Amino acid sequence: MTQRGKVLVVDDKESMLDLLRRVLGEHVDVTTAKDGEEALAMLEAGAFDAVLSDIRMPKLDGQQLLEAIKARALQVEVVLMTAHATIQSAVDAMRAGAFDYLEKPFEPDEAVLRVTRAVEYQQLRDRASRLARDAGERYDFSAIVGRSRVLEQTFTLMRKAASLDLTVLVTGESGTGKELAARAIHHASARRERPFVAVNCGAFPAELIESELFGHAKGAFTGAVSDRRGLIEEAADGTLFLDEVGDLPLPLQVKLNRALQEREYRRVGEVRDRKVEARIVAATNVDLKARVESGRFREDLFYRLNVFPIVLPPLRDRREDVPTLAAHFLAKARARMGDRGPTQFAQAALRALANYGWPGNVRELENVVSRAAALGEGDVIGVTDLPVEVTQGLGNVLPDGGLARLGYREATELLHDRATREYLIALLGSTRGNVSRAAEQAGLARESLHRLLRRHRVDSDAFREG
Repeated sequence: MTQRGKVLVVDDKESMLDLLRRVLGEHVDVTTAKDGEEALAMLEAGAFDAVLSDIRMPKLDGQQLLEAIKARALQVEVVLMTAHATIQSAVDAMRAGAFDYLEKPFEPDEAVLRVTRAVEYQQLRDRASRLARDAGERYDFSAIVGRSRVLEQTFTLMRKAASLDLTVLVTGESGTGKELAARAIHHASARRERPFVAVNCGAFPAELIESELFGHAKGAFTGAVSDRRGLIEEAADGTLFLDEVGDLPLPLQVKLNRALQEREYRRVGEVRDRKVEARIVAATNVDLKARVESGRFREDLFYRLNVFPIVLPPLRDRREDVPTLAAHFLAKARARMGDRGPTQFAQAALRALANYGWPGNVRELENVVSRAAALGEGDVIGVTDLPVEVTQGLGNVLPDGGLARLGYREATELLHDRATREYLIALLGSTRGNVSRAAEQAGLARESLHRLLRRHRVDSDAFREG
C-alpha cells in the first residue's frame, strides 16, 4: 500500500500555487515555496517524495533547483512545469535527471497523474533501499545470540508481541539489547516492510524533542523556516521506537499520552490533527513505576505504554550464553580486521568471562572481546588479554578450593596476570610515570613496555607529578 505522499510545489506566482494546492491536495500533502532558494532550504530541512517546480523563476530557477538537488543527493523526484515555448528546457532537464515534465496549460487530472506517479516511484525506491539495507543486517530473533532458558522465555514473549500489534514496553539494564529486541519485533510483524524509526528521548534538549517527535509548521518558532514532519510521521504505518522513554519531559508526556489515547497528534504550531499510523515500541533502563511514585512520570502514560511488557534479562542471569556470545563477537571482530587475529579463547579466559558480573551487559562483553582481539597476539585469547576487572575476581568466585580447582595452566596464567600488573604499577611508581626510564629499568624495549601497559590497562600518566 502506497502511503500518502508529500509534495513540494514551487512557483513564483501565488495564483498557480493556490491552483495546485486545490488540484493536488486531495491526493497528496502539499507544501509550497515561492522560488528555488526557498524550496532548497525546505528540502534540506525535511523529507519530500516529489517536487513540482516551474522552470522560469527568479533567484534559482527550476533547472538550477534540479541541479542543486542532484548535487546534494537529495532523495526526491522532480517534475518540472513549462510553457510550450520552453519545452526543450524540460526535455534537457529530464536528461539531467528530472522524473517528468508538465506542460502548461494542463488539465488537473494530468497534473495529478504525473505527480502521483513521481510519488509512487520515490516510495518504491525508498522501500527497495530499506529492504536492501535490512537484507544486510539480521534483525530477526537469530540476531539475539543465546539459548539460555531465560532468553528463550523472552523470545516467546517477543514473538507474541510481534503477532499482536500492540504497544510494547521493553525494559532492561543498559546494554541488554533493547533496540535490537524492538527491531526483531518489528521485522517479525506484519509491518516488516514499513519503516522502523528510532529516537532516543534523552538525546534531545527538552525544547527540541517535541518538534523532533511531532514535527512543526513553518514559523512555529525561531528557526522554523519551513514545515517539517516529525519522526512519528516518518514512521508512517511502520514502527516508532522510543528509546529511553523515561527521560521525556513531563509536558511532552502529556502530548504523547494523548497521541496514544486518541491516535492523533499535532505538529508544533498547527491546529489540525494528524493520525498516528505507527505502532509504538518504547524502551527504558529505569524503573518507571518508581518514577511514577516520585511524580517524574505520568501514571496514565505508563499504563498506556505498558500494554505488552517485555523484560530483557541482564547477562549475569544468563551466564551460560556468555561463551556463545564471546565466540560470536570474536568472529565479528575478526571480520572487521580482515579475518586476522585470535581464533579462539583459552579455557581460563572463558571461565573469567563467564564468572564476571557484566554491569554493562552484552555491550560491555562485545567491547571486551573486540579489544582482546585487537591486542591479542597469537591464535588464542588468554586471561592476560582480558581487562583486569574481568579477571581479578576469578579465584574468589570459584567453588571451594579456589585456585586449586583450576588446572595448572589456568591458575598460573591468572596469577601471572595479577603479578604482572602489580609489577607494572610498582615500576611506574618508582619512575614517576617515565616510560623510557621504566623500560630501561625493566630491561625491556620501550614499545614492549607500552604493549604491556595497554594490555594490563595501566596508565602511565596517573603516576606523573603535576
